[in-house]
Amino acid sequence: MSVSTAAAEKTLCHDVPGALPVLGRDVTVPLVTGGETTYAALDYAASAPALQRVWDDVAAYAPYYGSVHRGAGHLSQLSTGLFENARATVAEFLDCRADDQVVFTRSTTDSLNLLARALPDGCRVFVFETEHHAALLPWRDAQVTCLDAPCTPQQAVETLERALADRDPHGPALVCVTGASNVTGELWPVRELAAAAHAHGARIVLDAAQLAPHLPVSVRDLDVDWVAFSGHKLYAPFGSGVLAGRADWLSAAEPYLAGGGASRAVARRPDGGVEVEWHEGAARHEAGSPNVIGAHAVASACKALTEAGWDNLGARERHLLAKVREGLAEVPEVKILSLFGADAPRVGVLSFVVEGRSSSDLAVALSAEYGIGVRDGLFCAHPLVRTLLGGDRRARRECGAPGSAPDGTPLHAVRVSFGAGTPDEHVERFVAAVKELVGRGARGTGGTDDGRRAPAGG
Repeated sequence: MSVSTAAAEKTLCHDVPGALPVLGRDVTVPLVTGGETTYAALDYAASAPALQRVWDDVAAYAPYYGSVHRGAGHLSQLSTGLFENARATVAEFLDCRADDQVVFTRSTTDSLNLLARALPDGCRVFVFETEHHAALLPWRDAQVTCLDAPCTPQQAVETLERALADRDPHGPALVCVTGASNVTGELWPVRELAAAAHAHGARIVLDAAQLAPHLPVSVRDLDVDWVAFSGHKLYAPFGSGVLAGRADWLSAAEPYLAGGGASRAVARRPDGGVEVEWHEGAARHEAGSPNVIGAHAVASACKALTEAGWDNLGARERHLLAKVREGLAEVPEVKILSLFGADAPRVGVLSFVVEGRSSSDLAVALSAEYGIGVRDGLFCAHPLVRTLLGGDRRARRECGAPGSAPDGTPLHAVRVSFGAGTPDEHVERFVAAVKELVGRGARGTGGTDDGRRAPAGG
């Protein structure tokens, strides 16, 4: 593939029909083959670029930044209003119930760890092995049942129903499930899983980290008890996340963090100890000075996506996804990873391997030779990726170095992901680059100390 000049590609990145303006669309990066090119960011599933709208809203507020819930001054009052308005905007974006709480956290991981700390005593947690580590690992103080990867959405529901039927029906239980896989992009049957959970007296939390940036999420319609997502995947990379849903478990739990903001009143006891009255509501779990800029950015992104129209955003994403899938289908060595099959609906996230090739080498060559940013590895979903790669149980337990097993089976995969800010040229360049690299192999790469690959000399 011949690389276009940076100037020409800059023009392609502006005013793309249907694409929302994002930061970084004009950034150029050096190539090992000489010169530079406009960077093609195709790692949205890890962190999406900030929407220009979000950046502008943050910049407009920055001069007025003040302490939230802490001061009588004008800027403090303005910031407090902005923070609480952001909470209301997120509740509207998620179509929350009237009595649901919206708690601002640092990320999806933080949100699910918060919920894990709020589980009632004796709570059993049911989670599929296909989950991102953010949903798979926080439940260390609970009895966890890890369910096998299903082959179809219906099998997922049936597997959950069997597991729930075997538990003590009188004890509390929680199901944790993704809305869209961060590895395959496939949509999970959230509404049906929620119905199964509730039919067996369990509650359900939705990991919407990959779903919320691509499709509307309605707490009411899906009938989930909680939903968690991250701002940095929702075009608002300013260190904020959300846990929204039912208040009772959160209100009954000890504060996630102890400190100012979570405490209503503090007094010294006669015995020298400290007596604390904790806040009710979201403040109970938002100790410390809150990330008002992060919350404002999340709210701005929610408004921008809603105003752009989910039908328009969805149609454009399906158009990009078709380009990628059709292009990769022309390369016989490429295997696209899937749980539910090629026809399963998915968001703009796709992982694949190339027969007999190192995924790490391919990812580095895409960056070094073509200015394309993707991701290689196990994507913080080790059990799922190893299941999809078809390795034996021993191989699945080993993190290992990139490359292939002795039988040629890749140990890692390549993930390409895109969204509202992606122009056609980025996915077209990606497809053309994969075809060329599979045909001739990578050049200009060298090893690093950890066994992964990197551009030679850099």
